Amino acid sequence: MDSLEFTVIGLNFVIIVVGYLVIYPKFAGNSFKKIAQCDLVATALSLLIVGSQCWNTAYAFNMFLFEANWFWFTVITYLLIEIPFMQWYFKKHGVDIDIER
Repeated sequence: MDSLEFTVIGLNFVIIVVGYLVIYPKFAGNSFKKIAQCDLVATALSLLIVGSQCWNTAYAFNMFLFEANWFWFTVITYLLIEIPFMQWYFKKHGVDIDIER
């Protein structure tokens, strides 16, 4: 892995930690809908930052089993880092995933 991969992973980690430890408890609480909205903004922020540096480049990010462009590398690593934080947050704050239509 190159330093660019580690930079993207570090950025995703920082965004997720700040989100789940500071932003989500303050603005979303235990509302699944508000958490999802905040998370959408956080994911978009990560994509915007990485995209501003990698747009129109042919750099191939190493995903160990395959190579990916900047968009998919950012989304996949964000998701993989976020899952444990999400599970912890949902359990701690008693978030109920009740999607009303």
